[in-house]
Amino acid sequence: MTRVFAMAKDKSVQVGIVGCGAIAQLVHLPLLQEKENVRVAAVCDQNLAKARLVAERFEIASVHSSVGRLLEDTSLDAVLVCTPNHLHAEQAEAALKAGTDVLCERPLGTSLEQVVQTLAVAKQTGQNLMVANNHRFRPDAWALRRFIQAGELGEIFHIHSTWQRRRSRRPRISEWRTSPEQGGGVLMDLGVTNIDACLWLLNYPVAERLTAYLLDRDEDGVDDSAVVLMRLEGNLTCGIEVSWDLAAMRDRHMLVALGELGMGSLSPFMVQRETDGKVIDVTPRLAPGIENMYTASYRRELDYFFNVVRGDRDEPLPTEQEKLMGIVDACYRSSREGREIVL
Repeated sequence: MTRVFAMAKDKSVQVGIVGCGAIAQLVHLPLLQEKENVRVAAVCDQNLAKARLVAERFEIASVHSSVGRLLEDTSLDAVLVCTPNHLHAEQAEAALKAGTDVLCERPLGTSLEQVVQTLAVAKQTGQNLMVANNHRFRPDAWALRRFIQAGELGEIFHIHSTWQRRRSRRPRISEWRTSPEQGGGVLMDLGVTNIDACLWLLNYPVAERLTAYLLDRDEDGVDDSAVVLMRLEGNLTCGIEVSWDLAAMRDRHMLVALGELGMGSLSPFMVQRETDGKVIDVTPRLAPGIENMYTASYRRELDYFFNVVRGDRDEPLPTEQEKLMGIVDACYRSSREGREIVL
């Protein structure tokens, strides 16, 4: 039964964590422990032994082996879905139907059909649903987006993003990321993030056509490198390159937006404009932080989500994820059929 209510301002938000993997243990739980007005009331994982160890480490009272058992706790206000990709849609829907707000790790589903259905459940239940696109909460990404949206760089004609992960950090064969049935592959792991970042900076224009090349160099059944070329509405082009196969000492991650009046980039953060035939650096100085951009983005994302849960902020349903997953579906089709796909 759906539980929609107005939360008392002084009430602590009761949270359930679904999935006790790396993202929960290394990011969400340490950050949640710091929050005075948030309490992690329960965790669940198919590996009950792991769930018990995590619960002991983070002093969590309730431990379960399934999301169904966790959701029997009617005191929960919100659920964080931190499981492998193929479980996101099903578990998010279960939580929404149980009357809890949901923050779901990306992607929302592994197909357009799944995403459409999950969004329909969120609309039907009236619960809040957010996708954990933490790059949207990076201070440098916010600053670059303001420049673009305000027209400071002129009309953007091309945007390009790359994320190349060191070969030494490649997912292990036993991980879900190397299983096509569980939503694995580098396009789903890294590519989804980069595509969303590019489109979010541009206010999510419609993709008109694309060509994708997905490589499986070690023939383990999933793509380990992917290149995507898109034509977007408004005479825009977009390029995405992702890989797990970088032979280097450090990962490489960069985004560049090219406009008629200037350019902007992330990693490094830079904004330059052409004025009177001369290029000048107009990069704003961001407030110095005490932690890296990655951790800071998750902290800001969680703060934002809990403001939504408390009713202090309205958040529309993430319907742009339909566009995103339509693009991902088309990428697989393009690579499989060896041709451009018209969307």
